[in-house]
Amino acid sequence: MTTMDDVVAAETVLSRVDGEGGRLVVHGHDLEDLVAGHGFEATAALLWGAVDPGLGDARAVARALGAARVSVFERVPAILAATAGLAPIDVLRAGVAALAADDDRGAVVLATAAMPVLLAATARRDRGLDPVAPDPALGQVADLLGMLGGTPTEPARVQALERYLVTVADHGMNASTFAARVIAATGSDPVSAVTGAIGALKGPLHGGAPGPVLDMLDAVGAPADAGTWIASALDRGQRLMGFGHRIYRTRDPRADVLKAALAELAPRDPARTALAEAVERAARDALATRHPGRRLDTNVEFYTALLLEAVGIERALFTPMFAVGRVIGWTAHVLEQRATGRLIRPKARYVGPVPVGDDFRAAANG
Repeated sequence: MTTMDDVVAAETVLSRVDGEGGRLVVHGHDLEDLVAGHGFEATAALLWGAVDPGLGDARAVARALGAARVSVFERVPAILAATAGLAPIDVLRAGVAALAADDDRGAVVLATAAMPVLLAATARRDRGLDPVAPDPALGQVADLLGMLGGTPTEPARVQALERYLVTVADHGMNASTFAARVIAATGSDPVSAVTGAIGALKGPLHGGAPGPVLDMLDAVGAPADAGTWIASALDRGQRLMGFGHRIYRTRDPRADVLKAALAELAPRDPARTALAEAVERAARDALATRHPGRRLDTNVEFYTALLLEAVGIERALFTPMFAVGRVIGWTAHVLEQRATGRLIRPKARYVGPVPVGDDFRAAANG
């Protein structure tokens, strides 16, 4: 079957994924250097400013996001009322879809600011708690954790979560980013494009893997049982969550960045860390033995799960938390696509029945 794996759908200045070399470059910065030197707002300014210089000042971005969070919070009661019973990722999708801005810059900032406000309000609602108003003087990540917990958050947790969100801010032409670019290519607005991207992210083949990593650790139970459990899972044809990647043919560089961030956080549960390390070793060894021709190494989901758990994020929020970071990339790609003015219109190869007596032949056609 024909796929789009090697089709170039756009030219971009935003990021390059080197699957063979295990390297991610984000607008001129290796991922490791980006995470070490850029917080959330600076990463947004880097990517947005690469396309629109008017959005390239990190301090101005921070002020704009703070004001936009306050604006979005005014809509929270109506959004929560309209989304009663929905999962957090569905509240994000519906809540973002309800927003509107006068111009592209305003829409980009508004959609990005909406993510933490809606995520925190939904999480608190589901715990039977009232939403907490944002503090526009805080950075986006500190404010998110404050809105979730209702109290100021220790700096180490803020830094760990910020490093995660920067790590996942952009990653080439992934499924949700491509969806956003296709929508933007029609001339539609950034809010609509982000809404579509959230819908793509919801799919379990794209944004749903970190939670099951923790389910796997729970099932293994103890470090001494890791090898036996992994072997049994592979014998049953079960996929090991957190290992292997569609693009990377070596170790996912994001896994190493998040592993380092987890170590700096000094996890409160050493036993959990020991279990995770035992599972990682057992999984890598077993996969190398069973698939000697393929490199199935640790991917970003494995250490995403461990880091978010250590920060105190509940599993139901893992996928929407990913959106809090990836929205930077989505919106940057939307700005870039809209600047080209080109419609994305791939072809499909017709393989259906041919009309009787007709010389029509199945071929690539629009």
